[in-house]
Amino acid sequence: MRFAFLAATALACAAPVAAQQAPAPAAKPAPKVSYIHAGALLARPGERARGNSTIVVRDGKIAEVRDGFAAPEGGATLIDLKDQTVLPGLIDMHVHFYSSGYPLQERLEGSTRDLEDQFVVAMGQAKRTLDAGFTTVRDLGGEPRGIRALRDGIERGEIAGPTIVNAGRMISVTAGHGDANGLRRELAHVEREQSPELCNGPDDCRRATREQIFTGAEVIKFAASGGVGSNIAGGLEAQMTLDEMKAIVDTAHAFGRKATAHAHGKSGIDTAIRAGVDSIEHGSYIDDETIALFKQKGVYLVPTMHAFESVIRQGRAGERPAASAAKAEQVAKVVKESHRRAFASGMKIAFGTDSGVGPHGTNALEFVYMTQVGMDPARAIRVATIEAATLLGRADRIGSIEVGKDADIIAVAGDPVADVTVLQKVPFVMRRGVVHKLGGQHAVFPAD
Repeated sequence: MRFAFLAATALACAAPVAAQQAPAPAAKPAPKVSYIHAGALLARPGERARGNSTIVVRDGKIAEVRDGFAAPEGGATLIDLKDQTVLPGLIDMHVHFYSSGYPLQERLEGSTRDLEDQFVVAMGQAKRTLDAGFTTVRDLGGEPRGIRALRDGIERGEIAGPTIVNAGRMISVTAGHGDANGLRRELAHVEREQSPELCNGPDDCRRATREQIFTGAEVIKFAASGGVGSNIAGGLEAQMTLDEMKAIVDTAHAFGRKATAHAHGKSGIDTAIRAGVDSIEHGSYIDDETIALFKQKGVYLVPTMHAFESVIRQGRAGERPAASAAKAEQVAKVVKESHRRAFASGMKIAFGTDSGVGPHGTNALEFVYMTQVGMDPARAIRVATIEAATLLGRADRIGSIEVGKDADIIAVAGDPVADVTVLQKVPFVMRRGVVHKLGGQHAVFPAD
Protein backbone atom coordinates (compact mmCIF):
# COMPACT_ATOMS: atom_id res chain seq x y z
CA MET A 1 0.00 0.00 0.00
CA ARG A 2 2.86 2.35 0.91
CA PHE A 3 4.56 1.61 -2.44
CA ALA A 4 1.33 2.26 -4.33
CA PHE A 5 0.85 5.57 -2.50
CA LEU A 6 4.41 6.69 -3.29
CA ALA A 7 4.10 5.67 -6.93
CA ALA A 8 0.81 7.53 -7.34
CA THR A 9 2.30 10.60 -5.69
CA ALA A 10 5.34 10.49 -8.00
CA LEU A 11 3.14 10.22 -11.09
CA ALA A 12 0.95 13.09 -9.90
CA CYS A 13 4.00 15.27 -9.40
CA ALA A 14 5.56 14.29 -12.72
CA ALA A 15 2.37 14.86 -14.72
CA PRO A 16 2.59 18.67 -14.84
CA VAL A 17 6.26 18.47 -15.85
CA ALA A 18 5.45 15.95 -18.60
CA ALA A 19 2.63 18.15 -19.80
CA GLN A 20 5.00 21.10 -20.00
CA GLN A 21 7.60 19.08 -21.92
CA ALA A 22 5.17 17.53 -24.45
CA PRO A 23 6.02 18.75 -27.96
CA ALA A 24 3.53 21.00 -29.68
CA PRO A 25 1.56 19.28 -32.43
CA ALA A 26 3.14 19.68 -35.86
CA ALA A 27 1.63 22.38 -38.00
CA LYS A 28 -0.58 21.03 -40.75
CA PRO A 29 1.23 21.45 -44.08
CA ALA A 30 -0.22 24.02 -46.43
CA PRO A 31 -2.26 22.48 -49.25
CA LYS A 32 -0.52 22.12 -52.59
CA VAL A 33 -2.47 24.25 -55.05
CA SER A 34 -2.05 24.59 -58.80
CA TYR A 35 -3.92 26.74 -61.29
CA ILE A 36 -4.04 25.30 -64.82
CA HIS A 37 -4.85 27.74 -67.61
CA ALA A 38 -6.38 25.73 -70.48
CA GLY A 39 -6.84 27.20 -73.94
CA ALA A 40 -9.55 24.59 -74.56
CA LEU A 41 -10.97 22.18 -72.02
CA LEU A 42 -12.48 18.82 -72.93
CA ALA A 43 -13.79 18.27 -69.41
CA ARG A 44 -16.24 15.48 -70.34
CA PRO A 45 -15.15 13.78 -73.57
CA GLY A 46 -18.06 13.27 -75.93
CA GLU A 47 -19.49 16.63 -74.96
CA ARG A 48 -18.66 20.07 -76.32
CA ALA A 49 -15.30 21.51 -75.26
CA ARG A 50 -15.11 24.68 -73.18
CA GLY A 51 -13.02 27.68 -74.22
CA ASN A 52 -10.48 29.45 -72.02
CA SER A 53 -10.71 27.84 -68.59
CA THR A 54 -8.94 27.56 -65.24
CA ILE A 55 -8.69 24.30 -63.31
CA VAL A 56 -7.83 24.68 -59.63
CA VAL A 57 -6.09 21.60 -58.22
CA ARG A 58 -5.79 21.26 -54.46
CA ASP A 59 -4.00 18.32 -52.79
CA GLY A 60 -4.37 16.06 -55.79
CA LYS A 61 -8.05 16.74 -56.38
CA ILE A 62 -9.92 19.04 -58.75
CA ALA A 63 -11.24 21.81 -56.51
CA GLU A 64 -12.73 24.22 -59.07
CA VAL A 65 -13.29 24.63 -62.80
CA ARG A 66 -13.74 28.28 -63.82
CA ASP A 67 -14.36 30.10 -67.07
CA GLY A 68 -11.51 32.31 -68.26
CA PHE A 69 -8.00 32.60 -66.88
CA ALA A 70 -8.15 33.19 -63.12
CA ALA A 71 -5.07 34.62 -61.41
CA PRO A 72 -3.44 32.24 -58.90
CA GLU A 73 -4.11 33.06 -55.27
CA GLY A 74 -2.13 32.50 -52.10
CA GLY A 75 1.13 31.41 -53.70
CA ALA A 76 -0.45 28.73 -55.91
CA THR A 77 1.58 27.39 -58.83
CA LEU A 78 0.53 28.50 -62.32
CA ILE A 79 0.66 25.97 -65.17
CA ASP A 80 0.28 27.75 -68.47
CA LEU A 81 -1.45 25.58 -71.11
CA LYS A 82 -3.21 28.43 -72.92
CA ASP A 83 -2.08 27.13 -76.32
CA GLN A 84 -3.17 23.52 -75.68
CA THR A 85 -6.26 21.35 -75.32
CA VAL A 86 -6.62 19.96 -71.80
CA LEU A 87 -8.47 16.70 -71.17
CA PRO A 88 -8.70 13.91 -68.58
CA GLY A 89 -5.87 11.42 -68.22
CA LEU A 90 -6.36 8.49 -70.58
CA ILE A 91 -7.20 4.96 -69.41
CA ASP A 92 -5.90 1.76 -71.03
CA MET A 93 -7.92 -1.27 -69.93
CA HIS A 94 -5.46 -3.89 -71.19
CA VAL A 95 -1.69 -3.78 -70.72
CA HIS A 96 1.07 -6.20 -69.68
CA PHE A 97 3.94 -4.41 -67.95
CA TYR A 98 5.88 -7.66 -67.58
CA SER A 99 6.05 -8.02 -71.38
CA SER A 100 8.02 -5.72 -73.66
CA GLY A 101 6.22 -5.97 -76.99
CA TYR A 102 9.32 -7.46 -78.61
CA PRO A 103 8.71 -11.25 -78.54
CA LEU A 104 11.94 -12.32 -80.23
CA GLN A 105 14.02 -10.33 -77.76
CA GLU A 106 12.05 -11.80 -74.86
CA ARG A 107 12.69 -15.34 -76.07
CA LEU A 108 16.41 -14.65 -76.39
CA GLU A 109 16.78 -12.91 -73.03
CA GLY A 110 14.08 -14.65 -70.97
CA SER A 111 16.34 -17.38 -69.57
CA THR A 112 18.78 -14.80 -68.20
CA ARG A 113 16.27 -12.61 -66.36
CA ASP A 114 15.39 -13.10 -62.73
CA LEU A 115 12.16 -11.76 -61.22
CA GLU A 116 14.12 -8.73 -60.02
CA ASP A 117 15.25 -7.98 -63.58
CA GLN A 118 11.70 -8.33 -64.82
CA PHE A 119 10.48 -5.90 -62.16
CA VAL A 120 12.94 -3.26 -63.34
CA VAL A 121 11.74 -3.77 -66.92
CA ALA A 122 8.13 -3.43 -65.76
CA MET A 123 9.01 -0.14 -64.03
CA GLY A 124 10.29 1.19 -67.34
CA GLN A 125 7.12 0.13 -69.17
CA ALA A 126 4.97 1.86 -66.54
CA LYS A 127 6.92 5.10 -66.94
CA ARG A 128 6.61 4.98 -70.75
CA THR A 129 2.88 4.52 -70.41
CA LEU A 130 2.50 7.51 -68.09
CA ASP A 131 4.67 9.53 -70.49
CA ALA A 132 2.15 8.72 -73.21
CA GLY A 133 -0.68 10.31 -71.21
CA PHE A 134 -2.23 7.16 -69.73
CA THR A 135 -2.76 7.83 -66.04
CA THR A 136 -4.68 4.60 -65.23
CA VAL A 137 -4.33 1.06 -66.63
CA ARG A 138 -5.54 -2.48 -66.05
CA ASP A 139 -2.60 -4.88 -66.08
CA LEU A 140 -4.15 -8.14 -67.27
CA GLY A 141 -1.33 -10.62 -66.88
CA GLY A 142 2.06 -10.55 -65.20
CA GLU A 143 4.01 -11.83 -62.20
CA PRO A 144 1.38 -11.40 -59.46
CA ARG A 145 3.46 -10.21 -56.52
CA GLY A 146 5.68 -8.08 -58.74
CA ILE A 147 2.83 -6.20 -60.37
CA ARG A 148 1.23 -5.75 -56.95
CA ALA A 149 4.49 -4.23 -55.66
CA LEU A 150 4.70 -1.96 -58.70
CA ARG A 151 1.08 -0.90 -58.16
CA ASP A 152 1.74 -0.06 -54.52
CA GLY A 153 5.03 1.73 -55.20
CA ILE A 154 3.27 4.00 -57.69
CA GLU A 155 0.45 4.54 -55.20
CA ARG A 156 2.94 5.69 -52.56
CA GLY A 157 4.57 8.08 -55.01
CA GLU A 158 7.92 6.26 -55.03
CA ILE A 159 7.78 5.10 -58.66
CA ALA A 160 6.66 6.95 -61.79
CA GLY A 161 3.71 5.25 -63.45
CA PRO A 162 -0.05 5.15 -63.91
CA THR A 163 -2.55 3.90 -61.36
CA ILE A 164 -2.66 0.11 -61.83
CA VAL A 165 -5.66 -2.18 -61.46
CA ASN A 166 -4.00 -5.59 -61.55
CA ALA A 167 -5.18 -9.07 -62.46
CA GLY A 168 -2.15 -11.15 -61.55
CA ARG A 169 -2.00 -14.12 -63.90
CA MET A 170 -4.65 -15.15 -66.40
CA ILE A 171 -6.64 -18.21 -65.34
CA SER A 172 -6.53 -20.99 -67.94
CA VAL A 173 -7.34 -24.66 -68.41
CA THR A 174 -4.66 -27.26 -69.10
CA ALA A 175 -3.28 -26.82 -72.65
CA GLY A 176 -5.26 -23.59 -72.94
CA HIS A 177 -4.02 -20.18 -73.98
CA GLY A 178 -2.39 -19.56 -70.57
CA ASP A 179 -0.58 -22.88 -70.20
CA ALA A 180 3.15 -23.43 -70.82
CA ASN A 181 2.60 -24.45 -74.43
CA GLY A 182 5.57 -25.00 -76.69
CA LEU A 183 8.20 -25.46 -73.96
CA ARG A 184 10.34 -28.57 -73.71
CA ARG A 185 9.36 -30.93 -70.92
CA GLU A 186 11.92 -29.76 -68.34
CA LEU A 187 10.98 -26.10 -68.74
CA ALA A 188 7.26 -26.85 -68.92
CA HIS A 189 7.50 -28.82 -65.67
CA VAL A 190 9.17 -25.92 -63.85
CA GLU A 191 6.74 -23.40 -65.32
CA ARG A 192 3.70 -25.45 -64.31
CA GLU A 193 4.97 -25.95 -60.75
CA GLN A 194 4.60 -22.20 -60.34
CA SER A 195 1.23 -21.90 -62.10
CA PRO A 196 -1.63 -22.06 -59.59
CA GLU A 197 -3.74 -20.24 -62.21
CA LEU A 198 -4.18 -23.46 -64.22
CA CYS A 199 -7.47 -25.22 -63.46
CA ASN A 200 -9.82 -27.91 -64.74
CA GLY A 201 -13.47 -28.17 -63.69
CA PRO A 202 -15.60 -25.65 -61.77
CA ASP A 203 -14.26 -26.37 -58.28
CA ASP A 204 -10.65 -26.14 -59.42
CA CYS A 205 -11.40 -22.89 -61.26
CA ARG A 206 -12.86 -21.42 -58.06
CA ARG A 207 -9.59 -22.32 -56.32
CA ALA A 208 -7.53 -20.70 -59.10
CA THR A 209 -9.58 -17.51 -58.84
CA ARG A 210 -9.05 -17.33 -55.10
CA GLU A 211 -5.32 -17.87 -55.61
CA GLN A 212 -5.10 -14.74 -57.75
CA ILE A 213 -7.12 -12.74 -55.22
CA PHE A 214 -4.78 -14.05 -52.50
CA THR A 215 -1.77 -12.64 -54.35
CA GLY A 216 -3.41 -9.22 -54.67
CA ALA A 217 -5.53 -9.27 -57.84
CA GLU A 218 -8.06 -6.43 -58.09
CA VAL A 219 -9.67 -7.84 -61.25
CA ILE A 220 -9.85 -11.41 -62.55
CA LYS A 221 -8.97 -12.41 -66.11
CA PHE A 222 -9.47 -15.83 -67.66
CA ALA A 223 -8.84 -17.40 -71.06
CA ALA A 224 -12.29 -18.30 -72.38
CA SER A 225 -10.90 -19.15 -75.81
CA GLY A 226 -7.68 -19.95 -77.59
CA GLY A 227 -5.25 -17.10 -78.20
CA VAL A 228 -3.24 -15.73 -81.08
CA GLY A 229 -0.06 -15.30 -79.06
CA SER A 230 0.21 -18.80 -77.57
CA ASN A 231 2.43 -21.38 -79.24
CA ILE A 232 -0.24 -24.04 -79.73
CA ALA A 233 -2.35 -24.83 -82.78
CA GLY A 234 -5.46 -25.11 -80.64
CA GLY A 235 -7.74 -22.81 -82.56
CA LEU A 236 -9.49 -19.70 -81.29
CA GLU A 237 -12.81 -21.10 -80.09
CA ALA A 238 -13.98 -21.81 -76.52
CA GLN A 239 -11.52 -23.74 -74.35
CA MET A 240 -13.44 -23.53 -71.07
CA THR A 241 -16.90 -24.86 -70.36
CA LEU A 242 -19.78 -22.65 -69.29
CA ASP A 243 -19.60 -24.12 -65.77
CA GLU A 244 -15.89 -23.36 -65.49
CA MET A 245 -16.37 -19.79 -66.67
CA LYS A 246 -19.33 -19.26 -64.35
CA ALA A 247 -17.35 -20.56 -61.39
CA ILE A 248 -14.62 -17.99 -62.09
CA VAL A 249 -17.02 -15.08 -62.61
CA ASP A 250 -19.16 -15.88 -59.58
CA THR A 251 -16.11 -16.23 -57.35
CA ALA A 252 -14.66 -12.94 -58.59
CA HIS A 253 -17.94 -11.16 -57.96
CA ALA A 254 -18.26 -12.72 -54.51
CA PHE A 255 -14.92 -11.13 -53.61
CA GLY A 256 -15.94 -7.76 -55.03
CA ARG A 257 -13.84 -8.11 -58.20
CA LYS A 258 -14.90 -7.71 -61.80
CA ALA A 259 -14.09 -10.46 -64.29
CA THR A 260 -12.90 -10.12 -67.85
CA ALA A 261 -12.48 -12.81 -70.48
CA HIS A 262 -9.83 -13.18 -73.16
CA ALA A 263 -12.01 -14.36 -76.06
CA HIS A 264 -11.47 -14.47 -79.82
CA GLY A 265 -13.87 -17.06 -81.28
CA LYS A 266 -17.63 -16.60 -81.21
CA SER A 267 -18.21 -19.63 -78.97
CA GLY A 268 -15.77 -18.30 -76.38
CA ILE A 269 -17.27 -14.80 -76.45
CA ASP A 270 -20.89 -15.95 -76.25
CA THR A 271 -20.25 -18.45 -73.47
CA ALA A 272 -18.32 -15.92 -71.38
CA ILE A 273 -21.14 -13.39 -71.71
CA ARG A 274 -23.69 -16.01 -70.65
CA ALA A 275 -21.45 -16.80 -67.67
CA GLY A 276 -21.86 -13.19 -66.47
CA VAL A 277 -18.50 -11.66 -67.39
CA ASP A 278 -18.12 -7.87 -67.17
CA SER A 279 -16.01 -7.39 -70.30
CA ILE A 280 -14.56 -9.22 -73.28
CA GLU A 281 -10.99 -8.69 -74.43
CA HIS A 282 -10.26 -8.81 -78.19
CA GLY A 283 -13.57 -10.04 -79.67
CA SER A 284 -12.29 -11.19 -83.06
CA TYR A 285 -15.43 -12.96 -84.26
CA ILE A 286 -18.55 -10.88 -83.59
CA ASP A 287 -21.83 -11.37 -85.43
CA ASP A 288 -25.31 -9.91 -84.88
CA GLU A 289 -26.28 -12.62 -82.37
CA THR A 290 -23.17 -11.84 -80.30
CA ILE A 291 -23.88 -8.09 -80.45
CA ALA A 292 -27.38 -8.75 -79.14
CA LEU A 293 -25.86 -10.69 -76.22
CA PHE A 294 -23.44 -7.85 -75.44
CA LYS A 295 -26.31 -5.38 -75.34
CA GLN A 296 -28.68 -7.62 -73.39
CA LYS A 297 -26.12 -8.21 -70.62
CA GLY A 298 -24.51 -4.75 -70.70
CA VAL A 299 -21.05 -6.23 -71.31
CA TYR A 300 -18.15 -4.10 -72.57
CA LEU A 301 -15.86 -4.96 -75.49
CA VAL A 302 -12.18 -4.02 -75.18
CA PRO A 303 -11.04 -4.31 -78.82
CA THR A 304 -7.19 -4.22 -78.47
CA MET A 305 -6.67 -3.41 -82.15
CA HIS A 306 -3.11 -2.33 -81.33
CA ALA A 307 -2.28 -5.95 -80.45
CA PHE A 308 -3.73 -7.35 -83.67
CA GLU A 309 -1.62 -4.98 -85.75
CA SER A 310 1.47 -5.88 -83.72
CA VAL A 311 1.00 -9.65 -83.91
CA ILE A 312 0.40 -9.60 -87.66
CA ARG A 313 3.54 -7.50 -88.18
CA GLN A 314 5.61 -9.72 -85.88
CA GLY A 315 4.36 -12.93 -87.50
CA ARG A 316 5.23 -11.75 -90.99
CA ALA A 317 8.68 -10.68 -89.78
CA GLY A 318 9.39 -14.17 -88.41
CA GLU A 319 9.37 -12.98 -84.79
CA ARG A 320 6.64 -15.37 -83.67
CA PRO A 321 6.36 -19.19 -83.67
CA ALA A 322 4.58 -20.76 -86.63
CA ALA A 323 1.40 -21.61 -84.69
CA SER A 324 1.05 -18.02 -83.47
CA ALA A 325 1.78 -16.51 -86.89
CA ALA A 326 -0.84 -18.74 -88.54
CA LYS A 327 -3.53 -17.67 -86.06
CA ALA A 328 -2.58 -14.02 -86.60
CA GLU A 329 -3.22 -14.37 -90.32
CA GLN A 330 -6.52 -16.13 -89.64
CA VAL A 331 -7.72 -13.32 -87.38
CA ALA A 332 -6.50 -10.60 -89.74
CA LYS A 333 -9.17 -11.63 -92.25
CA VAL A 334 -12.10 -10.97 -89.93
CA VAL A 335 -11.25 -8.78 -86.95
CA LYS A 336 -11.60 -5.34 -88.54
CA GLU A 337 -15.03 -6.13 -89.88
CA SER A 338 -16.06 -7.55 -86.49
CA HIS A 339 -14.98 -4.37 -84.75
CA ARG A 340 -16.58 -2.18 -87.39
CA ARG A 341 -19.86 -4.02 -86.78
CA ALA A 342 -19.48 -3.69 -83.00
CA PHE A 343 -18.74 0.04 -83.13
CA ALA A 344 -21.67 0.74 -85.45
CA SER A 345 -24.08 -1.16 -83.16
CA GLY A 346 -23.74 1.29 -80.27
CA MET A 347 -22.74 -1.44 -77.82
CA LYS A 348 -20.48 -0.60 -74.88
CA ILE A 349 -16.78 -0.17 -75.75
CA ALA A 350 -13.81 0.53 -73.48
CA PHE A 351 -10.33 1.46 -74.70
CA GLY A 352 -7.56 -1.14 -74.45
CA THR A 353 -4.39 -1.90 -76.39
CA ASP A 354 -2.87 -5.14 -75.04
CA SER A 355 0.43 -3.25 -74.89
CA GLY A 356 3.13 -5.75 -74.11
CA VAL A 357 2.08 -7.60 -77.24
CA GLY A 358 3.05 -4.39 -79.04
CA PRO A 359 5.47 -1.78 -77.60
CA HIS A 360 4.50 0.24 -74.53
CA GLY A 361 4.22 3.99 -74.93
CA THR A 362 2.58 3.66 -78.35
CA ASN A 363 -0.87 3.11 -76.79
CA ALA A 364 -2.43 6.08 -78.62
CA LEU A 365 -2.12 4.23 -81.94
CA GLU A 366 -5.32 2.49 -80.83
CA PHE A 367 -7.21 5.74 -81.50
CA VAL A 368 -6.06 5.64 -85.12
CA TYR A 369 -7.02 2.00 -85.58
CA MET A 370 -10.48 2.54 -84.06
CA THR A 371 -11.23 5.56 -86.23
CA GLN A 372 -10.08 3.66 -89.32
CA VAL A 373 -12.99 1.23 -88.86
CA GLY A 374 -15.69 3.78 -88.21
CA MET A 375 -15.47 5.15 -84.67
CA ASP A 376 -15.47 8.93 -84.64
CA PRO A 377 -12.65 10.61 -82.65
CA ALA A 378 -14.97 12.14 -80.04
CA ARG A 379 -16.34 8.72 -79.14
CA ALA A 380 -12.87 7.16 -79.23
CA ILE A 381 -11.66 9.65 -76.61
CA ARG A 382 -14.78 9.02 -74.53
CA VAL A 383 -14.20 5.24 -74.49
CA ALA A 384 -10.65 5.93 -73.22
CA THR A 385 -11.92 8.14 -70.39
CA ILE A 386 -15.54 8.08 -69.20
CA GLU A 387 -16.43 4.60 -70.52
CA ALA A 388 -13.22 2.99 -69.29
CA ALA A 389 -13.67 4.62 -65.87
CA THR A 390 -17.23 3.27 -65.73
CA LEU A 391 -16.10 -0.27 -66.52
CA LEU A 392 -13.43 0.01 -63.80
CA GLY A 393 -16.09 1.10 -61.33
CA ARG A 394 -14.17 4.34 -60.73
CA ALA A 395 -16.25 6.90 -62.62
CA ASP A 396 -16.66 8.83 -59.38
CA ARG A 397 -12.89 9.40 -59.28
CA ILE A 398 -11.47 9.49 -62.82
CA GLY A 399 -12.49 9.82 -66.48
CA SER A 400 -13.50 13.49 -66.53
CA ILE A 401 -12.36 16.85 -65.18
CA GLU A 402 -14.95 17.64 -62.54
CA VAL A 403 -14.88 18.96 -58.99
CA GLY A 404 -13.99 16.29 -56.45
CA LYS A 405 -12.28 13.92 -58.88
CA ASP A 406 -8.60 12.97 -58.97
CA ALA A 407 -6.46 15.51 -60.81
CA ASP A 408 -5.46 13.12 -63.62
CA ILE A 409 -5.01 15.64 -66.43
CA ILE A 410 -3.15 15.77 -69.76
CA ALA A 411 -2.77 18.32 -72.53
CA VAL A 412 -2.01 18.13 -76.26
CA ALA A 413 -1.23 20.62 -78.99
CA GLY A 414 -4.22 20.95 -81.32
CA ASP A 415 -7.73 19.57 -81.20
CA PRO A 416 -7.86 15.78 -80.69
CA VAL A 417 -11.49 15.65 -81.79
CA ALA A 418 -10.49 17.10 -85.18
CA ASP A 419 -7.22 15.15 -85.41
CA VAL A 420 -6.95 12.15 -83.10
CA THR A 421 -3.27 11.64 -84.00
CA VAL A 422 -2.27 14.55 -81.74
CA LEU A 423 -2.83 12.14 -78.82
CA GLN A 424 0.33 10.32 -79.88
CA LYS A 425 2.42 13.18 -78.49
CA VAL A 426 1.44 14.36 -75.00
CA PRO A 427 3.59 17.22 -73.64
CA PHE A 428 1.78 17.62 -70.30
CA VAL A 429 0.89 14.87 -67.82
CA MET A 430 -0.43 15.30 -64.28
CA ARG A 431 -1.43 12.34 -62.12
CA ARG A 432 -3.26 13.01 -58.85
CA GLY A 433 -2.04 16.58 -58.82
CA VAL A 434 1.65 15.74 -59.34
CA VAL A 435 3.15 17.06 -62.57
CA HIS A 436 5.00 14.23 -64.30
CA LYS A 437 5.67 16.00 -67.58
CA LEU A 438 5.54 19.68 -68.59
CA GLY A 439 6.50 21.11 -71.96
CA GLY A 440 7.50 17.63 -73.04
CA GLN A 441 10.09 17.46 -70.23
CA HIS A 442 9.89 15.29 -67.13
CA ALA A 443 9.35 16.96 -63.79
CA VAL A 444 11.42 15.90 -60.79
CA PHE A 445 10.01 12.63 -59.44
CA PRO A 446 8.93 12.06 -56.76
CA ALA A 447 7.62 15.58 -56.34
CA ASP A 448 8.92 17.63 -53.42
